[in-house]
Amino acid sequence: MRWEDGRQSDNVEDRRGMRMPGGRRGGIGIGTIVIALIGSWVFGINPMVILGLAENVGQLGGGGVSQQQPQVQGQRGPVQDEGGRFTSVILASTEDVWQQVFRTAGAQYRPPKLVMFEGATPTACGTGQTASGPFYCPLDQTVYIDLSFYRMLAQKFQAPGEFANAYVVAHEVGHHIQNLLGTMKQVQSAQQRTGERQANQLSVRLELQADCYAGVWAHHSQKARNWLDRGDIEAGLNAAAQIGDDKMMKRAQGTIVPDAFTHGSGQQRAHWFGQGMKTGSIEACDTFRQTTP
Repeated sequence: MRWEDGRQSDNVEDRRGMRMPGGRRGGIGIGTIVIALIGSWVFGINPMVILGLAENVGQLGGGGVSQQQPQVQGQRGPVQDEGGRFTSVILASTEDVWQQVFRTAGAQYRPPKLVMFEGATPTACGTGQTASGPFYCPLDQTVYIDLSFYRMLAQKFQAPGEFANAYVVAHEVGHHIQNLLGTMKQVQSAQQRTGERQANQLSVRLELQADCYAGVWAHHSQKARNWLDRGDIEAGLNAAAQIGDDKMMKRAQGTIVPDAFTHGSGQQRAHWFGQGMKTGSIEACDTFRQTTP
């Protein structure tokens, strides 16, 4: 992926190396992730509750409540290290693509912010932690990411490659698109009126749509910059497949419980990411009406 000459986003805040208010950095290890995921899949417990995150768009049925968090101000301006520059360039590319898509539809795009952190950081949705993975907080319209997730994606989830990492950022921006379009609130409202199984199914459709929106970004960014090779595209599709609920459950507990899916199977996630890449169309990403796969 030839990203090095891309512009960096002005909407990035770097909190890496900063301590949480109260003097702690608050890191959580891989073991906590496994405990949280097993709790979710075996007992039907929202893993964000176990990890202490009040609200996360991947788990809208959890009934999270906004928490007052201490204010933290990280570094603004261009990022110097490679991982930070890469993330900033990818965010800038999503800004360019979605501004054009919204403009074509006669609307104005308001880009999200992105915060890079280590261990833990305050957010409008509660304390964001490394163990929760990258996430989008709709209350402050911000993507939060600990860049160590890129290493975890390659080593633990067998999904290496720069485009695999770019897919992760684009997926979270896809949740921002859902927030702007009102889809997120509609899904949350519907989840509150239904049972756990149906709420999980709605969460799956929301996540698959964010995957498709990530594919829409990939389609248009490739058209504009021609920065992807075949191997990059395969890496992105592999990443979508490797972080499917079935693969995650298999790794964590050895069994698969489809009724507990909240993000979709690997096959579903790869399909919808590919759908977005193939069509480049928001209209092709209606995962709520087209329920197969």
